[in-house]
Amino acid sequence: MKFTAAQEFVAELLGTMVLILFGCGVVAMVKLFGSSPAVPGELVMGGYTNITLGWGFAVLMGIFIAGTITGAHLNPAVTIALAATGRFSWSKVGYFILAQMLGAFLGAAIVFAVYHAKWLGVDPGLSHTAGIFSTFPAVPGFLPGFVDQVVGTALLMGLILAIGDKMNNSALATWGPLAVAFVVMAIGISFGGMNGYAINPARDLGPRLFALLAGFKNLGDLNVWMVPVIGPIVGALVGAFIYDFAIGRPLLHAGQAHIGAQGIDPEFNGN
Repeated sequence: MKFTAAQEFVAELLGTMVLILFGCGVVAMVKLFGSSPAVPGELVMGGYTNITLGWGFAVLMGIFIAGTITGAHLNPAVTIALAATGRFSWSKVGYFILAQMLGAFLGAAIVFAVYHAKWLGVDPGLSHTAGIFSTFPAVPGFLPGFVDQVVGTALLMGLILAIGDKMNNSALATWGPLAVAFVVMAIGISFGGMNGYAINPARDLGPRLFALLAGFKNLGDLNVWMVPVIGPIVGALVGAFIYDFAIGRPLLHAGQAHIGAQGIDPEFNGN
């Protein structure tokens, strides 16, 4: 199937918006509905477990929205890595990333609108709840969070390729979207503490820009803004090239794959 650039733009925008609606939505549930004053050790709305599950389901729903038209990148780091490894056209990268950023911004705006009354009751000065939208480091400075984001996104990208490679995973059409959702859950469970596992520049920057325009006051310094943007791009490239070197090329050289089998763009897959 062939789709126009406008159709692809809308699909990526809506898919990313759905991702943020469910993802930031679950964080809002956990953060806004505890006891006031807070009860030490209180588990609110499932706590961190619900957050990791919620973000996994958010990815799954975003894939269902955009998957057929664009392959559901929903992540500028994924888009760049696919283009860098020849799986995606560089001519599409710009408008895919723009769509992802706009979708993330709009998703954050809708979450804020839904929870607005409760939000103002919990944080009327918007002074301490920006973390519902974006990630913050456990340790100050650039390097700790950067390393975390590189490793997390390398895992994400490498596993996306492993799942999406038709010759490595013949059951792709049956369980591929769910498998990617499980990957995001696993990263959150195993690597969520150091920098909030953004692993996606749009997921972090789009909502953070909304929070800035909405008047939130605790948005962090330059390191806080840049780590979830630069780290995921580097990590996705690392993960993609490691997968190609260790798994993808051996499959090709062994004659177990055919042209287009390792693509993520539906057009490259011959669909």
